[in-house]
Amino acid sequence: MKSIAIITARGGSKRIHRKNIKLFYGEPIISYSIKAAINSKLFTEIIVSTDDNEIAKIAVSYGAKVPVLRSYKNSNDDASTVDALLEVIAYYKSIDLYFDNACCIYPTAPFISSDVLLKAFRVFQTNKFDSLFPVLKYRYPIHRALVIDSSKRVSMLRSEYISTKSQDLIETYHDAGQFYWFDVAKFLYNKQLFSKNSGAIVLSEMQAHDIDELEDWEIALFKFRYLHET
Repeated sequence: MKSIAIITARGGSKRIHRKNIKLFYGEPIISYSIKAAINSKLFTEIIVSTDDNEIAKIAVSYGAKVPVLRSYKNSNDDASTVDALLEVIAYYKSIDLYFDNACCIYPTAPFISSDVLLKAFRVFQTNKFDSLFPVLKYRYPIHRALVIDSSKRVSMLRSEYISTKSQDLIETYHDAGQFYWFDVAKFLYNKQLFSKNSGAIVLSEMQAHDIDELEDWEIALFKFRYLHET
């Protein structure tokens, strides 16, 4: 059974300049994803899908492969992660290489570890999921979310839950923004990473932090320092 790790790292980044190779705790942030994939020993191939020569050079220096640069069509703002993954799988098909499973790993996931990749893979395989990804629990019930209108008036998003105790509401989760294990054949059929047969593993608040804005970067760095210096 063959598995491939695909780290998706295009060059364009509007909110954080050169985010995918910006130094995080002294290393290009993409290096943590590459090293976790290598240390897991789960993958036949570990590749970075990028349209950027500098990202490609750094990726190779940390042990990943960049067999081809990503096409312009799949590198613009309208292209999706699915588009990039399909392009990689099509490339390997063109050279007669096929994989049973794949793991799409994000390049800005410094908390990722080989242990979590292994744990996720075991759950993914045991339960025969189409895909599996790590999630974080919402710290406050989303059923009691508030909205603020243009006049600054606040109201309940779901007013029927205004008197419901937090402990009586079901627990809810959100994507941790680290990786997706997926069955390649099912992915090629469905053309999506999320399906009715997707699974999840739950991470703690200290095992992940989604990085979109500079503020997210600073919070993630604070958490990372805490974990590694204490």
